[in-house]
Amino acid sequence: MSSPLRYLLLSIRELLTSAGPVVLLAFLLLGLAYAWLDPTPPKQVTLATGPGQSAYDEFGQRYAKALAAYGIQVNLVRSEGAAQNLQWLAEGKVDLGFVQGGSSDLPDNPQMTSLGSLFVEPLWLFYRSPKPLSALVDFRDLRINVGTEGSGVPRLMNQLFELNRMDQSTLKLSRLAQTPATVAFLDQQIDALLFASAPESSMVQMLLQTPGVRLMDFSHSEAYARRFPFLTPVTLPRGVVDLAGDVPPQDMRLVATTTTLLAGPHVHPALLQLFAQSALSLHSRSGWFSRTHEFPNVDHTEFTVSDEAQRTIRNGIPLLQRYLPFAYANLIERMWLALGIILAVLLPLSRIVPPLYAFRIRSRVFRWYGQLRNIEERSAASGVSTAALIEELQALAARVEKITVPLSYADELYALRNHIDLARQRLLRY
Repeated sequence: MSSPLRYLLLSIRELLTSAGPVVLLAFLLLGLAYAWLDPTPPKQVTLATGPGQSAYDEFGQRYAKALAAYGIQVNLVRSEGAAQNLQWLAEGKVDLGFVQGGSSDLPDNPQMTSLGSLFVEPLWLFYRSPKPLSALVDFRDLRINVGTEGSGVPRLMNQLFELNRMDQSTLKLSRLAQTPATVAFLDQQIDALLFASAPESSMVQMLLQTPGVRLMDFSHSEAYARRFPFLTPVTLPRGVVDLAGDVPPQDMRLVATTTTLLAGPHVHPALLQLFAQSALSLHSRSGWFSRTHEFPNVDHTEFTVSDEAQRTIRNGIPLLQRYLPFAYANLIERMWLALGIILAVLLPLSRIVPPLYAFRIRSRVFRWYGQLRNIEERSAASGVSTAALIEELQALAARVEKITVPLSYADELYALRNHIDLARQRLLRY
């Protein structure tokens, strides 16, 4: 091996040995930070949607497709509706679920977080009648389906019936699920059909264009919104369903709840961020009841909005994710603070590496001065053989000849050799 290469390898070895403890500490701190922050999200998540062919079911499929692009599998679980979703979230059976305003009769759970208001769900009251009806009291004698308890609509309607002083014991109410109720309504087995849903629901789309089916114009929509903070008045514009067919033939006043995507306490923050980002693309477009970028927002939600959702709604897609894959961008975003703390700890410690390196190199030379001094001290004592001391010096010189140090420290090695030679010359003069 050539001398320059040997000197280089020696320098690298000593440098690695000197910096080893600091590097080891850095990796240890990084491992602890990674385990504590847990920046990598799980690959599967469970989302409670709603009945088949409902808006919740439709949006659930869209979220599943959006997160599949990031390698996340969204397992969709159909339910009766918002109330059952909320119950499953409280019991920990699902990770996320769609929940509409006013459907909760559970005590506030601070561990559940919202991803913001995503879209409005109007109350659609379809009926058959020879004349238009515009008030709930007009339905006193009709057979009305208000949906299953799991949908959350019955609880809402209980409040509206009570507000209109309608005795439910005298009403002809049924609690069929959405699809069986629609079939019964079309077969004229019931007179009115009520459910809360976004206009993306295929049931809503079909009933709005079914001949002989009327949609109730809520003349008291403003009054309902003033009495219940989770309700808001909305207008279905004339012709928005079918401009050519002029459906509806006039502006229809409706009352609506606001739907949120609610997350349980153990959902990974990175998953919340992905769902919030998907919500931006899925719900920001204009619709029948909203303008472009009106949703998602942080208004009209009964639950605390998560920090991830607030940042996403306020700032959009993070800068790093615009240029890096999500996995790397997420790792950097969640580890940067820990990295800053680790650097703050390691920078002062790293200052001991150069002195330690210099000490290790120089010690290869200086440790032989102790033996040289011992020989000189014994040469001054009486009764010690000069020949034996000279032999020790020659053995010492032979060992020193085998010492290798970087060129920057060669002067100290040559100084040691000179000192050994001087000591030998002194002994030879005796």
